[in-house]
Amino acid sequence: MARPRHSGEDYARPIRRLLVGLLLLALLALFALWRIDSPRVERMRAEVVDRVLPSFDWALAPVTGLATMAGNFQSYAHLHEQNQQLRRELQQMRAWREAALQLEQENAKLLDLNNVRLDPRLTYITGVVMADSGSPFRQSVLVNVGARDGVLDGWPAMDGIGLVGRISGVGHASSRVLLLTDTSSRIPVTIQPSGQRAILAGDNTIYPPIDFLENPDLVRPGDRVVSSGDGGMFPADLLVGQVTMGSDGRLRIRLAADYERLEFLRVLRSHQAETVDETGRLIVPEPREVFGPPAPAPASIGLAEPEPDQAAEAPDG
Repeated sequence: MARPRHSGEDYARPIRRLLVGLLLLALLALFALWRIDSPRVERMRAEVVDRVLPSFDWALAPVTGLATMAGNFQSYAHLHEQNQQLRRELQQMRAWREAALQLEQENAKLLDLNNVRLDPRLTYITGVVMADSGSPFRQSVLVNVGARDGVLDGWPAMDGIGLVGRISGVGHASSRVLLLTDTSSRIPVTIQPSGQRAILAGDNTIYPPIDFLENPDLVRPGDRVVSSGDGGMFPADLLVGQVTMGSDGRLRIRLAADYERLEFLRVLRSHQAETVDETGRLIVPEPREVFGPPAPAPASIGLAEPEPDQAAEAPDG
């Protein structure tokens, strides 16, 4: 059956085209209106925005609510992850606390058994870091303690955890601390538990290398590094850091001191090294009595002289 010629479908296509054309014209007019740079047009645009934009709050409410819920969920997930991490760290800290208490008790027992008396001169004075004179060629800091406080050259400086460096210049009210990372820094160290002796040599990096190691096969990453006290430079058993393997395959030390936050330094009053002021004194020691008074001079080699009576009784000729 043939459809009537004047049906509604015959008018739908032209009407659709007309509406699309009007919409395009309206959009072009709106675009042109929005691009016109005129004070009157700007006021009109502001009024249109003030009238139209608040009416869309109801449409944006679900989107805003979903965004808030997503943000809260991420925050709760992050808090849960932090809580789990803190629980793990707390458990580790409890284990370390028990180990520290056992070591403290063992150390106290050993000191009591050996009748050890700590030197009262091993005290310290705390100074504030005033300036950081670090450069590609020199690594040092300035502290506000000096000759007026009795500070001397060569005394070690710590940050409360590990060794930082040594005093390399003393003024009246300030001192310069040469850091362990400086290229001119060389200190003798001991690697535990193997007891290997080595030299910590600074190279202007945060992980200075280990030189003159006796037996590298006995050293493992993670071993504890302390000062050896050789040469009377530093007191023994000052914490330096841990052994680590560098990217170049060389054994290096991860320093225990926090070099990024050097605010206060503890300068230790150490012993003065013995001064050799006479030529050859270090080689030839002064004579001393070791086993008692000196022994009598040995008798001359030869026949013993006869006693007077025997000489008188001897026949003549």
